[in-house]
Amino acid sequence: MCAAALASGCGGPAAGTSAGSTPADAAQTRAVTNAADTLVKAGSSKVVTAMRMASGGTWVTITGTGGFDYAEQRGEVVVLLPKDAVGKEEHKPITELMTPGALYMKNRGAGVPAGKWVRVDTTRLPDGNLVTGGATEPLAAAELLRGAEDVTYSGTEQLQGVQVRHFRGTTDIARAARIASPAVRGPLSAAAAGFTVTRVPFDAWLDAQGRLRKLTERFTMSTTADGKSTDRKGTGTPKSTGAAGQDVTVVSTTTYDAFGTPVAVTTPGGTDIWTGKIVSAQP
Repeated sequence: MCAAALASGCGGPAAGTSAGSTPADAAQTRAVTNAADTLVKAGSSKVVTAMRMASGGTWVTITGTGGFDYAEQRGEVVVLLPKDAVGKEEHKPITELMTPGALYMKNRGAGVPAGKWVRVDTTRLPDGNLVTGGATEPLAAAELLRGAEDVTYSGTEQLQGVQVRHFRGTTDIARAARIASPAVRGPLSAAAAGFTVTRVPFDAWLDAQGRLRKLTERFTMSTTADGKSTDRKGTGTPKSTGAAGQDVTVVSTTTYDAFGTPVAVTTPGGTDIWTGKIVSAQP
């Protein structure tokens, strides 16, 4: 399970506290809370993901590139673990197929034969796959904004040559799960039950059409008596460590670009899926 610790204060200023921010009006707030619906109308896009965390006292960022079809609610992201993020060897890219209720991973970790996929039921993950695979599912990230509260507007900026509006606020996983679309309601409900802190500060950048161009969300998790995260282990991504009972934070960023780019996802099945023993990359 991918979970991480950021040192206190590393997640940036608290949502809505930046200089120059003003309370968002009703129309601006609706643009934020309806961001998932706007993505569905846009159809598809390329995505770039980043997840920043601490593993074994070393700061690491897991990155990913791919595409997502919001209308079909599925996508593919190739996740890169930084060298020495786990152990001493460089790791193969992990190909992740994201589908409603399930995550498929290739090059998932030790013990899985080459070419085989591992299937994970995201409705049974204690984080709903918000951090498990090293990349937050792009549509689920937007669905979380349905629970946005205390939204503030920080003005316009240029992002990759596009003028965007910058918003800040806090969303609640449990609230978002209750009003999320059916495809992500199960995973978000699991996350609402699995996270000890369900409030998630966010920064969202929307273009003139209301489409998300960038979204950063900061998830807070707790550690167990042995100092490891409360989330399950077993996706080949680094586990965070910290003082027992200490809250740790995972900062997930998704960038959306090239809307309308075709995204083809073929779901593996039958003998392509590994059902044998999986050897964790870390004890």
